[in-house]
Amino acid sequence: MKIFTSAQIHELDKYTIEHEPITSLNLMERAAKALTRAIKEEWNNRTPVVVFAGPGNNGGDALAVARLLGEDGYQVQVYLFNIHNKLSPDCATNKKRLLDSKSAKQFVEVTVNFDPPQLPAGTLVVDGLFGSGLNKPLAGGFAAMVKYINQSEAQVVSIDLPSGLMSEDNSYNIAANIIRADLTLTLQQKKLSMMMADNQAYLGRLKVLDIRLSQEFIRATESRFSILEENDVRPLLHPRSDFAHKGSMGTALLIAGCYGMSGAAILATKACLRAGAGKVITHTPKRNYEIMQISVPEAVMQMDSEETIFSVPVDTEDYNALGIGPGLGTSEATAIALIAQLRRCTCPIVADADALNILASHRAWMQQLPQGIIFTPHPRELDRLAGNTSNNCTERLGKACELAERLQGYIILKGHYSALCHPNGKVEFCSTGNSGMATAGSGDVLTGIITGLLARGYSQEDACRLGMYLHGLAGDLAIKEIGKESLIASDLIKYLPMAFLRLED
Repeated sequence: MKIFTSAQIHELDKYTIEHEPITSLNLMERAAKALTRAIKEEWNNRTPVVVFAGPGNNGGDALAVARLLGEDGYQVQVYLFNIHNKLSPDCATNKKRLLDSKSAKQFVEVTVNFDPPQLPAGTLVVDGLFGSGLNKPLAGGFAAMVKYINQSEAQVVSIDLPSGLMSEDNSYNIAANIIRADLTLTLQQKKLSMMMADNQAYLGRLKVLDIRLSQEFIRATESRFSILEENDVRPLLHPRSDFAHKGSMGTALLIAGCYGMSGAAILATKACLRAGAGKVITHTPKRNYEIMQISVPEAVMQMDSEETIFSVPVDTEDYNALGIGPGLGTSEATAIALIAQLRRCTCPIVADADALNILASHRAWMQQLPQGIIFTPHPRELDRLAGNTSNNCTERLGKACELAERLQGYIILKGHYSALCHPNGKVEFCSTGNSGMATAGSGDVLTGIITGLLARGYSQEDACRLGMYLHGLAGDLAIKEIGKESLIASDLIKYLPMAFLRLED
């Protein structure tokens, strides 16, 4: 699913109107019917409804919804804010339709003073003040209105976007002046701001309503941002030949696990094997030998010369992929070995965890990294790599994109909507994954999966796309049986085969 800017959304509406063809008013009616159906699925007609409509087309949607709800027996109060005495043409028409239908219990057009209604528990507020066209923080009376709604006990459903939330960058927005919806009914496509963790408090539950905007326009229009979905990753899968053998399935090298962190090496190694690599060699300190052999008998152990740390780079000519960093430690000897390893590596690389922490402490070394390298940082690791803490998710995503372009590599910024930042500036958000995966070791599993896919012969781009999708899908399948609270990283490995089967069906 593509994510369009507010300007592109406007062009999509315009193109649909011109080429379907359909009038803008009838398109608004189509949207209102979809919104009304969604509201009726959640609240019956015994629920008192208060509609707040702005002067633009978002307000026009709200007025049409008010009329349709009233016609279905809902008790609806409507407040239309027209403080500049200027309504959009479609909003003005829907005002007339509402008044002519006499379906609203009460209609108030606010031009100067506003006496807000009571919003007790059990009331439903329909927020149609401002939609995706908003380009600056709310202020004055509208800001006060938002605060009043947020302080009430009513439930809130927002049309397209919670009023006050902008569709893209909210870096300089005012949190107190944004509606906190219980349900957001967005039209046709998700907006970029919906993918940011720090905006989730405003959205509540999110539903995307198909209002049949032009598929021709959507297909033909380029977008920097998109959401990676099942139909995007299914074609990426490499079928396994009936005559395959371990030599043809690729050999992966994992450098992981200082003494005391062998668990990270175990998780990454198991995940790498489950991702389909024909053979996995794990390079780890001598003291990890026994636990690694017992925990992952399918892997081949390669012992470092040191007892407790990684200290000696490995020749990679015989390997198809390298994963480095899980539980590695950050000693100076390990740091020197790491940069030597990365500089001399002849195969695709996945760097995670302590590999990233070392590079963050030696940022000059990043100029020596090979093109196509894959980083998988969580937000704090990304902040360290960037050299300063980001104030919000939008800023952090921007830094991840800058880093991907500068390295000419791939950055998977982990989170609920993990973001794959490509070297060409494009970003794909992952549609799988859940909060149960916020547990130690989850990132080690991701490193193992991507390394295994690289060893299997996937390109860096496809290994990242497929790897993060499978990782999240394994988590989604796991919580269906064991729930979010009890999910641990090894469960992701357990459910990874089911994730593959899901995509192969």
